[in-house]
Amino acid sequence: MHLAQLNIGKIRFNLESPEMADFVNNLDPINAIAEQSPGFIWRLKDESGDATNIEVENNPDIIVNMSVWESVESLKNFMFKTHHIDFLKRKKEWFLPLSEASYVLWWIPKGHIPTLQEAITKLDHLRENGESQDAFSFKSSYAKPEFENH
Repeated sequence: MHLAQLNIGKIRFNLESPEMADFVNNLDPINAIAEQSPGFIWRLKDESGDATNIEVENNPDIIVNMSVWESVESLKNFMFKTHHIDFLKRKKEWFLPLSEASYVLWWIPKGHIPTLQEAITKLDHLRENGESQDAFSFKSSYAKPEFENH
């Protein structure tokens, strides 16, 4: 099994605004770090190489990040032990707080690439039902299921 993650954010300013320049100008370098990180498998991107133009929830102010990792640990290592952490610390500069969960983790069979709709369904499940084996956060990080797809 592999770990899928979806993270959404509501931007404070238009992506072309000067206030968003540090965020936008560092998308490529941070995405490159992710792709070179141990345990990285896949990330959602469009023809431009990022996902900022992929519309979510019919709201152009919501941007999405979705990826697949070998484990919770490999995702955490990328998020908290690379240059990514410097931008995570600045999240409030660029994104408005959401009143409900903004990210979700779930286990997928090896080789499966989740769709954005699948990911939104998992986020909705977490928001409506709380943490479970089907949809969880780093707070509970449900263990990888015992069975493996070969």
